[in-house]
Amino acid sequence: MDRELALEIVRVTEAAALASSQWMGRGLKNEADDAATNAMRSMFDSVNMQGTVVIGEGELDEAPMLYIGEKLGTGNGPEVDIAVDPLEGTNIVAKGYPNAMAIIAVADRGTLLHAPDMYMEKLVVGPEAAGLVRLTDPIEKTIDIVAKMTQKRVRDVTVIIQERPRHNELVERIRQKGARVTFFEDGDVAASIAAAMPRTGIDIFVGTGGAPEGVITAAAIKALGGDMQARLAPMNEEEIERCKKMGIEDTSLVLQLDDLVRGDDAIFAATGVSSGELLEGVRFLGSDLVETDSIVMRAKTGTIRYIKAHHRLNQKPHLAMPEE
Repeated sequence: MDRELALEIVRVTEAAALASSQWMGRGLKNEADDAATNAMRSMFDSVNMQGTVVIGEGELDEAPMLYIGEKLGTGNGPEVDIAVDPLEGTNIVAKGYPNAMAIIAVADRGTLLHAPDMYMEKLVVGPEAAGLVRLTDPIEKTIDIVAKMTQKRVRDVTVIIQERPRHNELVERIRQKGARVTFFEDGDVAASIAAAMPRTGIDIFVGTGGAPEGVITAAAIKALGGDMQARLAPMNEEEIERCKKMGIEDTSLVLQLDDLVRGDDAIFAATGVSSGELLEGVRFLGSDLVETDSIVMRAKTGTIRYIKAHHRLNQKPHLAMPEE
């Protein structure tokens, strides 16, 4: 993979963000997701790569576009695995909330974990504590380690966690330890990345969320030099069998960062749909001029690029596709 591919991938996330932003605050999450998926799929046709979707919108019978196993790109260029979330935060967009993004992770063929669509336990920390924390450790121990390595008092350590009943006991333990808790409603990719980014004020991400989002997150954490561990959390025998069909025999195994994204190279790209901690959302500036805010990271070089772009909407604003 090369720098040119990284920049081409950003064009794809921009297209998805522009399309879904037209549905912001309209209460129509499926329409927003469809718009993002259609725009992303169309833009992929122009990217020079031989891509295969390993994490997408579902199986072929569930998703007519961006389904698992779908081939993307021009058929020329590098052979890559692709993990996509055309709109992370469909409910966010429907309600007009912050932190919705269009997201893609790309890595060399055969290096992205084929994670089934189920729950996954996750732990993310920044570079300072990389290699020192364990998913199986009590959260109190993890907080102590992160406090020491970031040179913070425990009372100043901030843990971000999704506001769900399943996390109530964990939240209480974090508070009893004396650390801070900040909640997010939806969109755990942005929240996870915040724990590994400098100057976000977030030190630890912990909790149970979507497994596909976990693999996408891992590509970014690898580029940031942080650490991530995860463990699949199937809810029933059917989900256990699905894991086995995808090559995951032992669902109790703690997955390290290199299990989620093997190899030394991966690209993560995201464009904001609504503003949040990581990116600003799509902004309509008038006269068909629209601004997007994106980030692209490459694990091999550790390069992080922030890209602001202006687009002129075409004559079909519901598609929100930029003119070439």
